[in-house]
Amino acid sequence: MSLRTGSSLAALSRRLPRDDADELTWLLFHQEDVLSLDQARRHLSPKAIRHRVATGRWRQVHRAVFVAHNGPVSAGQRRWTAVLAAGPQAVLGGLTAAQSGGLRGFSDRPVHLLLPASSRRGSLPPGVLLHRTATLTDRDVLAVGQPRRTMPSRSIVDAAQWASGDQEARAIVAAAFQQRLVAADDLHQIVNRLPRVRRRQLILATATDAAGGSHSLPELAFLGLIRRAVLPEPTRQKIRYDSTGRRRYLDAYFEEWGVHVEIDGGQHVDPRAWWADMSRQNGLWVAGDRLLRFPAWAVRAHSNEVLTQLGGALKAAGWQGQPNP
Repeated sequence: MSLRTGSSLAALSRRLPRDDADELTWLLFHQEDVLSLDQARRHLSPKAIRHRVATGRWRQVHRAVFVAHNGPVSAGQRRWTAVLAAGPQAVLGGLTAAQSGGLRGFSDRPVHLLLPASSRRGSLPPGVLLHRTATLTDRDVLAVGQPRRTMPSRSIVDAAQWASGDQEARAIVAAAFQQRLVAADDLHQIVNRLPRVRRRQLILATATDAAGGSHSLPELAFLGLIRRAVLPEPTRQKIRYDSTGRRRYLDAYFEEWGVHVEIDGGQHVDPRAWWADMSRQNGLWVAGDRLLRFPAWAVRAHSNEVLTQLGGALKAAGWQGQPNP
């Protein structure tokens, strides 16, 4: 057992209620110290509830929702507050549901809720966005875990269609594949079941490319450049082994011609990360391979130069084609 794992288990055991704890204590444990007024009334009198709020033991964070402490409200507690305020039919949806399932790299605000079109809802706290849907079946909702949320594939499709722009939608889909939260056909199945998905073609195309190995926006942009220029399509995220035998993944590899392209993201601003990456490449390459590296900003701002250099490397390696201008 690692030190981190041991520490996490110890922290959990300190928070875990005793076996003889009352029902209210267990409820607060399962709901991250958040409960609705109706839930509180099942265990306490109105006077006892008012006393807890007046003495600062509880905070009223919404009209009918309480947090059983007076400190900062966590992201998890904001999600519970939103679900309890909206009513029993509400589930976490979109980006919020995906983050509850492990998606990283995006803001946790606002909280997104999904509710069947015919269901009534309660008043919502600030910072909560409610979305209605005519299609929300049992297979769309995760059977375990609290608060209730949509399944990963449904969450990613909804997050992409609710995104503020196409760029953010692509980033969400690509990140879901990169972080292994969804598989190749998952998003296609969801889109085919939902008749009115916004950005349908963008989601499907991005999912297809991401499943093929393009796991970031710069990699997707690079793939778009290749296709517009009618260059050969590379293998993406191809597995190679370095001189120490460690498995490595190549961003784009034109295998027939031995040309490899790496797209460098923002992590290469750090000299230590840059050297680690260069060292990794030095251990990968054998005689005859060509390596081109482009920073992500160059793919966007200097696409013609990127294509010229890539076309030159392919032709030098024996490619007989001619890139489109």
